[in-house]
Amino acid sequence: MKIHEYASELRLQRSPEEVFPFFADAANLELITPPWLHFRILTPQPIALRPGALIDYRLRVHGVPVRWRTEITVWEPPHRFVDRQLRGPYRLWEHEHTFAETPEGTLCGDRVRYAVPGGAFVHWLLVKRDVARIFAHRRKVLEQRFA
Repeated sequence: MKIHEYASELRLQRSPEEVFPFFADAANLELITPPWLHFRILTPQPIALRPGALIDYRLRVHGVPVRWRTEITVWEPPHRFVDRQLRGPYRLWEHEHTFAETPEGTLCGDRVRYAVPGGAFVHWLLVKRDVARIFAHRRKVLEQRFA
């Protein structure tokens, strides 16, 4: 299984103590996910995020309905958390979120390790571009939200 990595950073002019609570509220996932994914949280809210917390979603990937279950595996407020797909479209999806204090505010980091069914061709044709578009959308929303 070929494991791919995606990483991005975003600087926000707020402290980690101000930024982290936005990410700690699972309802905000719907705000930062692109509308073309038709993303909806199925788990009753509010969701107490902590190690072992489970979140179920529904979305559409290229028009195909998909159910996704995430587990929070690491929870270290206000500096870091990790979520891992238990069920969904990927063979592997592990997403580390980091929030490092800087003199200007917070350096938000995303590091995703993922593997796709269908191999290199499917990754090249669909997934690589989709992942980049999803994180570009998140960046835009977060820059506006924390401007």
